[in-house]
Amino acid sequence: MSETRYYTQEGLQRLKNELEELMLRERPKISQMIAEARDKGDLSENAEYDAAKDAQGMLELKISQLQELIMNARVIDESKMDNSKVLLLSKVKIKNLKNGASMLYVIVPEKEADLKQGKISVNSPIAKGLLGKSVGDQAEIQVPAGKMTFEIIEISR
Repeated sequence: MSETRYYTQEGLQRLKNELEELMLRERPKISQMIAEARDKGDLSENAEYDAAKDAQGMLELKISQLQELIMNARVIDESKMDNSKVLLLSKVKIKNLKNGASMLYVIVPEKEADLKQGKISVNSPIAKGLLGKSVGDQAEIQVPAGKMTFEIIEISR
């Protein structure tokens, strides 16, 4: 039994698009590679055929994993979420009390994290330290560089 994973509508759509790409474009390419390798003669000594069959096995595994993820995915309904506390999908503006630097993060499901876009995983140390806190609260968070103290300035969606 697979575990339920939560996604934004955008994140789930990305998974569906990736699955469609693999099934509609990559599968036929690999089938064509296998057919071409098979046409070259003796399969027992055909490295090209073996490589194509291996690629097909890897592709089918990835397709199967994506199908399972999508089947067990749940979309998060942001309209029913509380804005007074830091939760999944919250935009949180925090201030580092040591150096005064402000940062804005969106707390997202693990598979949607992208630090360049300011999206941090709900499983990251900073997100774990912020979850459940309200505006004005301070969070002391253990990060690889040591303990840091942040103040929550703003929470939004």
